[in-house]
Amino acid sequence: MTLQSSIEEKLVAAFAPERLSVINESHLHAGHQPDITGAGETHMRVRIVSAKFAGMARLARHRAITELLKPELDAGLHALAIEPAAPGEPVRW
Repeated sequence: MTLQSSIEEKLVAAFAPERLSVINESHLHAGHQPDITGAGETHMRVRIVSAKFAGMARLARHRAITELLKPELDAGLHALAIEPAAPGEPVRW
C-alpha cells in the first residue's frame, strides 16, 4: 500500500469526509534538500471537507489531522499541506 493510500484510508476512517483529495506533490520539491529527489512520497497535500470540522478552529483542524498522521510524519513524510473545511465553507479548490 502506498503512503498516499494509507493517508486516505486513515482520513476516511477518522473524519468521514464528504470530499477528500490526497495529492502527492513530491515531484514539485526535487532538490529542496539533497536527499529529496522528487521521487517517492515525501510531500503531500490534503484537501478535506468533513462535518467533523464544524465549529472547530482552523488550528484545531490542522492539529487533528497531524495527530492522526503522526506515524507517517515520524516515518519520513517531509511535508504535509492541509486544507480543511466544514461543509458549506468556501474552499479555493
